[in-house]
Amino acid sequence: MRVMIMAAGIGTRLRPLTDLVPKPMAPIVNRPALYHILRLLSRHGFREVIINLHHLPEAITGYFGDGNGMGMEIRYSFEPDLLGTAGGVRNNASFLESGTFLVVSGDALTDIDLTGLVAAHRRYGSIATLAVKEVADPSLYGVVVTDDEDRVVGFQEKPSLEEARSRLCNCGIYVFEPEILAHILPSGFDDFGRRVFPDLLRHGIRFQAHAVGGYWSDVGNLHEYIKGNGDALAGRVDVEIPGQEVRPGLWMEEGVTVASSARMEPPVAIGEGSLIGEDAVVEGPCVIGDGCIVGAGAHIVRTLVLRRAHISPGAVVVDGIIGQRTGRFDNEPQGLV
Repeated sequence: MRVMIMAAGIGTRLRPLTDLVPKPMAPIVNRPALYHILRLLSRHGFREVIINLHHLPEAITGYFGDGNGMGMEIRYSFEPDLLGTAGGVRNNASFLESGTFLVVSGDALTDIDLTGLVAAHRRYGSIATLAVKEVADPSLYGVVVTDDEDRVVGFQEKPSLEEARSRLCNCGIYVFEPEILAHILPSGFDDFGRRVFPDLLRHGIRFQAHAVGGYWSDVGNLHEYIKGNGDALAGRVDVEIPGQEVRPGLWMEEGVTVASSARMEPPVAIGEGSLIGEDAVVEGPCVIGDGCIVGAGAHIVRTLVLRRAHISPGAVVVDGIIGQRTGRFDNEPQGLV
């Protein structure tokens, strides 16, 4: 079964982070969000993947290559002009039209049961099945309204708590039959949520929603992005944390140097070759990327330090993201554990 990962978005809500890297490459515990998506796909037996690209495409192609390092076959399609979720799928129809296929957002942080989602789709026997997740506050999301048979009957965009007819958030993860391609505009921009799904409703074409368990987060703004890293460190989402857990809640990759007088308060993950100076304090949840320096006497709390960034001696950083402009994203593909 083939998969398309939607990775062409610009990620305006994550700026200025996405001025440095494309949104799917924003690191979650020192691995790109897209890495965790591919690892999840691989765990559920998906091997053939196509990824659409637009913003800083070389960051993605250079890191993952042909997918061999992750035991997958990865192809790419470049969009000079953004085509939208549905337009991007239509653009790769020749890859997807041979059978049931999966479409996944490349910037979500999730560990949902993809095997169960596909099995539910086959039971429904519908043209499309949308993964949905119950949320406490529907006003932050586009929500899906269903009937007693899980058939989609409507949508609401960020409704207030009083007006919400549902608390089922659209996760941006879909299982489709090839027949969906006939419902996408033949050229130009098209979007599943804005046009294709409402059009199916107008024509009385049955499609389903499947409520998923597990963890899901959009990590689409800076607050959720920081929270997602903290949730990963806390074990709330099943993702790989690189390095060795040298003591409970403290992960270190190779070549890390921590001064004897420094104080680490987990959960903390420290990337390869980083240096924590004398009398520095790191209070988790914190993620420190590869090649970083936390200067002597610095104190950082609930902070993400992106690769090769430096924290000045004596600096205090609370609830922050610290990055360093390098002009490119280092291409270091990782094997799948």
